[in-house]
Amino acid sequence: MAMEGKPFDALDEKLQELVNAAFDMKGCAYCPYSNFHVGCAVLTESGEVYAGCNVENASYGLSICAERVAMTNALSKGHRKFRAAAVSCDVVDTFKGPCGACRQFFIEFGLDWDLYMVKPDKTWMKMQMGELVPLPFTPASLQEERVK
Repeated sequence: MAMEGKPFDALDEKLQELVNAAFDMKGCAYCPYSNFHVGCAVLTESGEVYAGCNVENASYGLSICAERVAMTNALSKGHRKFRAAAVSCDVVDTFKGPCGACRQFFIEFGLDWDLYMVKPDKTWMKMQMGELVPLPFTPASLQEERVK
């Protein structure tokens, strides 16, 4: 169930670090085409934070979202289990979640970890990854019985 909060209320120190990293990464975004700055940070099961920003390309299909940059940073260091992710953009009035591709990328690593969507005033909404993708296709789906 989604939960909203004021800036940092009920967030422990590690989650504050996560939210700050996502918020700060917006400033590194390379987005000359959309001017849509996004920062993301992921918190590994072992307590490390990895961050990323969106990187656009004149050939739009080659652009990469902040969520996938943050995840690939963590994955390239050997991490496979995550506690939380935080995503921040500059939209003021509503919380913005990841695009469909990034949601699928996140759930590759589980449905039961948290996503914090953070507005510019650092208010946040928390959801579990599994809430973002109804009827998910996960690695477990590949093990399900199929017709022969």
